[in-house]
Amino acid sequence: MTNTTPSPHTETATLAGGCFWCLEAIYEQLKGVHKVVSGYAGGQVPNPSYQDVCTGATGHAEVVQITYDPQAITFKELLEVFFTIHDPTTLNRQGADVGTQYRSAIFVHDAAQKQTAEEVMAAMAQAGVWPNPIVTQVTALDTFYPAEDYHQGYFRKNPYQGYCRAVVAPKVAKFRAKFINRLQRND
Repeated sequence: MTNTTPSPHTETATLAGGCFWCLEAIYEQLKGVHKVVSGYAGGQVPNPSYQDVCTGATGHAEVVQITYDPQAITFKELLEVFFTIHDPTTLNRQGADVGTQYRSAIFVHDAAQKQTAEEVMAAMAQAGVWPNPIVTQVTALDTFYPAEDYHQGYFRKNPYQGYCRAVVAPKVAKFRAKFINRLQRND
């Protein structure tokens, strides 16, 4: 989804925090985000399919790749949302979704992103935001593979599908309530 004309300078973030349908549905609503693509990263098999990734054997995580305007929203602000919308303390799990494909990970694109991610995680640990230690991986992005077309905009296109109603919609509602001032529009 594109919400505004990109500025001449955009940056990219790649995040994994459970099901990519949840992350995509949230990030595409943020001011300053131009595009969100669901996909796969962090594995060792080239061009994986959704079925391949679901086995856990490829090593990939379900991710979203976010193109954003750093003058409108910073990488740090993207991470503040990230650490609010999923549990970064559960290894290879988000709710009922279990497996390495659902791990919490930040696939950094450069040294500045790595430093910001480490600083945000250290500050959260110091503040005791979570009762358990954060297990989010911070690793360099190797290759991003876009997911199949039917995964793109999944929640927008399928709001009444069972998983969307039971899992995605409540996360989106919680996000909208907490970050109402950062939404593209307040409807």
